[in-house]
Order: sequence, then C-alpha cells, then structure tokens
Amino acid sequence: MTVAAQMLDTYPKDLGGVDKDKLRACIEACVECAQACTACADACLSEGMVADLIKCIRTNLDCADVCEATGRVLSRHTGYDANLTRAVLEACAAACKACGDECEQHASMHEHCRVCAASCRRCEQACRDLIASLG
Repeated sequence: MTVAAQMLDTYPKDLGGVDKDKLRACIEACVECAQACTACADACLSEGMVADLIKCIRTNLDCADVCEATGRVLSRHTGYDANLTRAVLEACAAACKACGDECEQHASMHEHCRVCAASCRRCEQACRDLIASLG
C-alpha cells in the first residue's frame, strides 16, 4: 500500500464523495510526473545539443512545478474547494499534455524524453479521470 493510499485511508473525515481510488492514482501520478520532468530537464541539460532542448527544459520545469502543486492541493481535504480543485486539475492536465507533446518530439533521440512523455501522459489521464469523477 502506498503512502498516498495510507494517508487517504487514515483521513478522519469523509472525503465528500470524491472517488478515493481516482484521487490516490492522481496524487501518485502527479508526484511521479514531477520527478520525471525534473529529471528529464536535468538530463536535457547534460545533452550535447542543449540549445536544441531549451523549450523541452522549460516545459519540463513548468510541468514539474504544476504537478507538484497539484499533488499538494489534492493531498489536502479539510475545507475542500471543488472549484479550485477542478481548476488545478485542468491546469495540470494542460501542462502534462504540453510537456508530453514536447518530450515526444525528442523521444527517438533521448530515452529520458520518452520516459518523461509516458509519465506526462499517465498524469494527464489521471487528472482527466479525477475531473470526470467530480461530476
């Protein structure tokens, strides 16, 4: 059982109808994607053609920041604000789509970009799944 699952299971109050499995999956996807994007940006900086990867690096870092913030927002339940949560999830899905698209352009040359793009796609889908479950 993951830490995110344990924390959701030990929350002392009702989650207000939020699908716990989708919430857990989204939190975990956000944390994973933030790490992947941070590592991908760092790997891009180590590539010989770093000037060709400037947009990728920027997109990676933006996505990492948005994913990290989203994971934190989703980890807080007291005083839950559905409108803010929905907006944060939409922003995260958009950041993940942009980063996934950018990394896919470099995936045939850089394995770290392929791995990162896949993580972005998973996170984007997890955000969209959670949004859909919010009603």
